[in-house]
Amino acid sequence: MNLDLILTDADIITLEPGRPSARSVGVLGGRIVGFDEELAGCTADRVESLAGATVVPGFIDAHCHTTWWGLGLSAVDLEPARGLEELYRLLEREVERLSSDPGAWVSGTGFNHKNHGGLFPDIGRLDALTGDRPLYLRHVSGHLSITNTATLRLAGALEPGFEDPVGGAVLRDDAGRPTGVIEESAQALVQNLLLPYPVEQIVQALDDATTRYAAEGITSFTEAGIGGGWIGHSPLELGAYQRARREGRLRARAQLMPALDALRPLAGGDGDLHGERSGLGLDLGVHAGFGDAWVSLGPVKVFLDGSLLGATAAVTEDYCGHPHNSGYLLDDADAFRGRVAAAYRAGWPIALHAIGDEAIDLATEIIVDCQRRYGRNALPNRIEHFGIARPDQLAPVAAAGIAVTPQAAFIGPLGDQFAELVGPGRESWLYRGRSLVDAGVTLAGSSDLPVADNNVRRAMQSSVDRTTERGRVLGGAAEGLTPEEALRSYTEWAARATGLEADRGTLRSGKLADFAVLSGSPLTAPDIAALDVVATIVGGEFTHDRRRAGASPQPNGALA
Repeated sequence: MNLDLILTDADIITLEPGRPSARSVGVLGGRIVGFDEELAGCTADRVESLAGATVVPGFIDAHCHTTWWGLGLSAVDLEPARGLEELYRLLEREVERLSSDPGAWVSGTGFNHKNHGGLFPDIGRLDALTGDRPLYLRHVSGHLSITNTATLRLAGALEPGFEDPVGGAVLRDDAGRPTGVIEESAQALVQNLLLPYPVEQIVQALDDATTRYAAEGITSFTEAGIGGGWIGHSPLELGAYQRARREGRLRARAQLMPALDALRPLAGGDGDLHGERSGLGLDLGVHAGFGDAWVSLGPVKVFLDGSLLGATAAVTEDYCGHPHNSGYLLDDADAFRGRVAAAYRAGWPIALHAIGDEAIDLATEIIVDCQRRYGRNALPNRIEHFGIARPDQLAPVAAAGIAVTPQAAFIGPLGDQFAELVGPGRESWLYRGRSLVDAGVTLAGSSDLPVADNNVRRAMQSSVDRTTERGRVLGGAAEGLTPEEALRSYTEWAARATGLEADRGTLRSGKLADFAVLSGSPLTAPDIAALDVVATIVGGEFTHDRRRAGASPQPNGALA
């Protein structure tokens, strides 16, 4: 038999109990056809010797924001700035660069107040730098933004009688003057001035972003919110993904979560929508699972609360240093119950953003109730982030079969801030690892890019050692995973959480030929983060290959 591709001389980690390791693997039609002795006598259009490199299942980032990040690649990167004066200089240079385009926005991304002594930019300084030019600076959490007076005026936030939208706020000082900081759903006031992004701009963002995904070994990802709310970019966003795929500009497989706000009322006949004849969905009754191996629909994304960094996540005990501040839900709990149930009975699994323990209580209650009333939908229900979880919250989540996506990628760059906000009594609740696995909860690896970077190797190492920038072991060493568990979180368990385990997550005959090729084994490396991504392969095609110049495939090679 002539195959499309054979990889040889490799240390292949399959994560399958029947054949945990191999030295060669064959690919035909984008899928795995066999290993080692099963390939005897086979030829291939392309035979690649990997010179002892390690092959693992392609990495799956189960929660990220690809379009947002891709669009932000052209914005000013604020992360390197240390101190507000340095930040102001970056913005001043950007204003000068845009001087020939008077209508252009000044856009920045990656702001974190920890880099500026806990301070936010002064709106007076921002106004002096930008004048009438609109300004939009995104906080690293994604749940705060910073803008200037000109933009607030355009958004109508300075009009007499203006009221904050439900689930958000335009922050003001003691005299009632806007500070330039906008929280949560109030960010839509600014986003609406930019929306909708043209499809070509979204396609370019996907091209730029997934090229970088390939360099990190990522072969699949779940986009956590498209088409509506402050997280969406266009009502045509799904079409942009389809176009990117058609034009060869999508280099990783995409599962897309429609935002709850993207759904609209549906009406059915007798017996439809679990007998209630009404629900929330997309036209023609399309729901989760629709699509193909490259672009498909996932659960509906719902924001229940805010962020930990912004102290807007809903918790049952005040944040340390913030008396009488326990965050907030982004809408009335009964409103969430009604809207989510309407989407669920229309066939949509649900992915509920819940960082604080109060929000986790509500998320668990809603999912358990929907499953009891309507049964299970096509894909697993999920709680996104699961950031501050009490010990008593683990067993109910496990019993209900709810998957969770706590971001180990946050631990290094953000863990010290998290610990200071919750205090020593709750530190062990933060972005759990071991306790979730031991409780039987499916733990899916993810980055929440651009909140954290999507270096999967660094995230896996953080899952193991849980070490912050200042050397703190967040929550204690007992929460650490083994290296194998860390690898499974970004492969097998992420596939299970996304409902795609039949096709990806482990390596066996019949599954998609999606591989990450590493410079060493993540199971034995002293530091997983120090490993290099040698190559990335999606459906038997190389999407990234950093091997030495001059290396070439062997056409029509054969294995004895």
